[in-house]
Amino acid sequence: MRRTEVTRSCQQMLRVMMTIMVTAMAHGVVAAGDGFVSIRGKEIIDPAGFPLLLRGINLGNWLVPEGYMFKLDSASSPRLINGLLSELVGPDEAREFWKEFREAYITREDIRAIKRLGLNSVRVPFNARLFIAEDYDAVYLEDAFKYLDRVIAWCGESGISVILDMHCAPGGQTGDNIDDSYGYPFLFDSPAAQDRTIDLWRKIARRYATEQTVIGYDLLNEPIAHYFDTARLNPLLEPLYKKIVAAIRTVDTNHLVFLGGAQWDSNFAVFGPPFDALAVYTFHKYWSDTTQAVIQDYVDFRSMHDVPIWMGESGENTDRWITSFRSLVERNNIGWCFWPFKRMDASRCVLTYDMPDGWGLVQQYDRARGTGYSSLRAHRPDPAVVRAALKQLLRSVRFEHCRTNAGFIEALGSRVPDGGLKE
Repeated sequence: MRRTEVTRSCQQMLRVMMTIMVTAMAHGVVAAGDGFVSIRGKEIIDPAGFPLLLRGINLGNWLVPEGYMFKLDSASSPRLINGLLSELVGPDEAREFWKEFREAYITREDIRAIKRLGLNSVRVPFNARLFIAEDYDAVYLEDAFKYLDRVIAWCGESGISVILDMHCAPGGQTGDNIDDSYGYPFLFDSPAAQDRTIDLWRKIARRYATEQTVIGYDLLNEPIAHYFDTARLNPLLEPLYKKIVAAIRTVDTNHLVFLGGAQWDSNFAVFGPPFDALAVYTFHKYWSDTTQAVIQDYVDFRSMHDVPIWMGESGENTDRWITSFRSLVERNNIGWCFWPFKRMDASRCVLTYDMPDGWGLVQQYDRARGTGYSSLRAHRPDPAVVRAALKQLLRSVRFEHCRTNAGFIEALGSRVPDGGLKE
């Protein structure tokens, strides 16, 4: 190539680069190269300035245990499961079990397996009760942060992005088992619970403000179930989001905020115009058709407000359904995060593990126990059998003892690598 052609080519390249920079500045994009994921119009943008389609998995049941994942019926929420175990083996042994469970359920090997599947992100549901002693205002349990610190470090090693999800807010934002509440979204009627929620998010944001592996904060999972007074409660959601985001921005201007709609993250009618330059709007969708009509309202919202949208939860369905729904959202340039990564004796997840011997007695007790102490005494199984089952469970949940669900993995558009997920 002649010198004049080289010069002309360099000038053209420079003009293109300048155009990209000007466009990015006009859309409020964090400067490329600063290491943080950001936004340009309808797109989530990686640190180099290129569109980023999130393809992820939820680390459900780790920091927010759910009864159905243990094949329990009555004990459906974290506090109810803990109550069940406390009745069976005593509160001290139950506390020790949960400590060991959190150590075993998600490890560095699990995160490396997610990377080997070609996924680029995880959503980490957490319970505010891990961090706040709710009976004592502003008393924080610093030890709980080690779980977030550790999974973020492991994800950083593997090049996986992290979205932190407050699945269970103080007081409860949903009013069902998934938010570990007392059966009602008391968060919206309690200024004290709102203050605790805002303060915890500020504390989290301050801790991870410069952490580039974290790409954002999913502020409230599935707020306001449909069977409550939605006409009164729905208008309270966005104002609370604004308070939380305002607190976050006092300590962290780097990270995205994910705003879920009302009624299981499905209702975007509660939102006005975007109020934060790094806002992503997130929806969940389960057990629906897989047609364009199912997601069209979210696509229209994206177009109307020129903001990104993200599918933060879906799954618990057949491999065929997951394939179809994943393909639908990808055709619409929507990133996704399916549910869940790991579950007991199940096929609708990446990894599964065996039900422990003797677990049937725990299930029977869960179904049979009443509310009176005489009923508890009548139905309680031999504690030695329960202890053995819990010990086996702690072994089974570890990555090296789990089995792979190839069909679910293929439904995510991936495949089990040659040689399996274990290194």
